[in-house]
Amino acid sequence: MEKRILGLDPGLAIVGFGAITLQQTQGKVQDFSVKMLDFGVIRTSSDMEMSQRLATLFDDLNTLIDDLQPDLVAIEKLFFYRMANTILVAQARGVLMLVLGQRKLPYVEFAPPQIKQALTNYGKADKEEVQEAVMRELDLEEMPKPDDAADALAVALTAAFQL
Repeated sequence: MEKRILGLDPGLAIVGFGAITLQQTQGKVQDFSVKMLDFGVIRTSSDMEMSQRLATLFDDLNTLIDDLQPDLVAIEKLFFYRMANTILVAQARGVLMLVLGQRKLPYVEFAPPQIKQALTNYGKADKEEVQEAVMRELDLEEMPKPDDAADALAVALTAAFQL
């Protein structure tokens, strides 16, 4: 049985995405393989009006979902930095959640420490350790760029490990 998982790293300027396939071996519940399907980013320009940036995220995520046909979406929970930045990311994240709700797509959410714990067994791991784990788990020779896409793959892998 194959399951497609789409990981999302929310942002206003950049939404990272990473899609993986989870292939479960017949008859063995704990035996599965994970492969990278696609990764990249959705970008919006700071020159655009806020409403247009959010509309771009809406349209591009819908197109991405049409292309990838995920069975499950995994989203990184909001992490608080500066208040102004948090509000912008929350608005973008709201658009992502709207798309998932309209499409009735199941989703799971993970806080950054949960992602770090799932991939490195240490909830306070640094970014480099998480990226190395992504490369190892997906058998990659180099880290997907930009970092937002690599982060989205980490979110998708966290969801795979929870299934």
